[in-house]
Amino acid sequence: MKKHSRDMTLPPDLSSKTGTGPIRHISPIYQNSLPPCNQACPAGENIQEWLALAQAERYEEAWQHLIANNPMPSVHGRVCYHPCETSCNRKHVDQSVSIHAVERFLGDQALLHGWKPKFDAPPSGKKVLIIGAGPSGLSCAWQLRRLGHDVEIHEAGPMAGGMMRFGIPAYRMPRDVLDREIQQILDTGITLKLNQKVNDVLKAKTENGFDAVFLAIGAHLAKRIDIPVREAGKILDAVSYLSAVERGEIPKLGRRVAIYGGGNTAMDAARTAHRLGAEETVIIYRRDREHMPAHQFEADEAMEEGVIINWLRTIRNIDGTTLTIEEMTVDDKGHPQPTGRYETLEADSVILALGQNVDLSVIERIPGIQLHEDGVVTVDEHMMTSVPGIFAGGDMVPSERTVTVATGHGKKAARHIDGWLRNQPYQKPDAHPVMPYSKLHLWYDTDAEASSQPVVTPEEREGFDEIIGGLTPEQARYEAARCYSCGNCFECDGCYGACPEEAIIKLGKGSGYRIDYDKCTGCSACYNQCPCHAIEMVSEEVQK
Repeated sequence: MKKHSRDMTLPPDLSSKTGTGPIRHISPIYQNSLPPCNQACPAGENIQEWLALAQAERYEEAWQHLIANNPMPSVHGRVCYHPCETSCNRKHVDQSVSIHAVERFLGDQALLHGWKPKFDAPPSGKKVLIIGAGPSGLSCAWQLRRLGHDVEIHEAGPMAGGMMRFGIPAYRMPRDVLDREIQQILDTGITLKLNQKVNDVLKAKTENGFDAVFLAIGAHLAKRIDIPVREAGKILDAVSYLSAVERGEIPKLGRRVAIYGGGNTAMDAARTAHRLGAEETVIIYRRDREHMPAHQFEADEAMEEGVIINWLRTIRNIDGTTLTIEEMTVDDKGHPQPTGRYETLEADSVILALGQNVDLSVIERIPGIQLHEDGVVTVDEHMMTSVPGIFAGGDMVPSERTVTVATGHGKKAARHIDGWLRNQPYQKPDAHPVMPYSKLHLWYDTDAEASSQPVVTPEEREGFDEIIGGLTPEQARYEAARCYSCGNCFECDGCYGACPEEAIIKLGKGSGYRIDYDKCTGCSACYNQCPCHAIEMVSEEVQK
């Protein structure tokens, strides 16, 4: 660790006449702010809270706090693209806290030790139907159970998990982990009915005595594209291909496979085909790497494993196993433009990974339900459709389509469903202001880089075994300790030690501090020393 050559606590700034004197003009108050990681989390996790508990090695308690917002930390620690880390203030000093890795550690510890969720809500007497057992449906079911409601999930497929199972390969999302976290959710008393396709929502609601419905059907239908085909070779869509692999019905693709698309699903399809024996796997994408929708690490891992990516290319026609490819260029707005230059590529199979749509046939019999221009369902700020008592979330509503966003939708919908059932509309509490890096009072610099998770080398990646490992307990505690606790007091005693008037009173572990304003002179020593900016200096006039 490196330190500045000055004192930890800055002296009062007497030049601005805000320090000590016969009359105090400003005084300190303890005031929590919102850490940027919390604000960025689509699932609404209180990240700073459970990191602090993990740092104290109170792992089970940290897990209980974590699952209050997200019931599947082992899953999310593996598949979430962690926007929390992109927003982490620590990145301005060395590296962001590896939040996803600590989340995964806590979830894996729960599975290892058999920890059980703790909540005890009185039964409400209300019953909710959830259509779809993907991340949004499971999240909503979990939150409704925590609020005391009976919940029944109807899933059209043979297994729960939705796109977590059928869209994410096992080398990223081990199925035993997924199954065990789903079972934890169901063990709270939730009923799951598989192979139960709902064709008439209102009929199912009425005949089975449900008080509300949450629509959480995933986007499983491949988007169509018109490509001239003279003699059709083997053409599949990526979601159907990945789903078939999951079911053990592996299509024979041949030696050379082309994947058309540049998203994460395209990367997963290519890597899966490569694992299943394709000697040459090529991704064809019409824009450059800078503008691809896939995350950078997805492309890096694919190329490490031998997948070839042809940037700035598009398929113009298919004639048997011959693809005519046009070279593209990207304009100043990032849009691909044709160049008129062509080449050919041989491929035994083509996998189309151009996005997915939601099957909206389930809502065709609901009179008056409104659809969005994007081909999904319109909902209001309460996640309710235009039909009272029918709510929707996840892929069914306009939003980014990720596991964590869907989980956040489920939680939000559950709170509004609960408010609707109790005739007490849910009101989200006002958020504290976000604490940016520029407002932290870091009187130290560090050289404490993030922990690295073990990664299986590309040469050793065979089959569908997981390729990224978890943190050790020592690494998890170290990583949690890297958190700055932005805007939230973590009882470091800095204010207590800095005060020259002994005006800071310790209230005991977990209870924080109290300020004796009879002794306080408003010198700002506590404020200047507080590294996380949990103290604010406020004008005496404002306090009055």
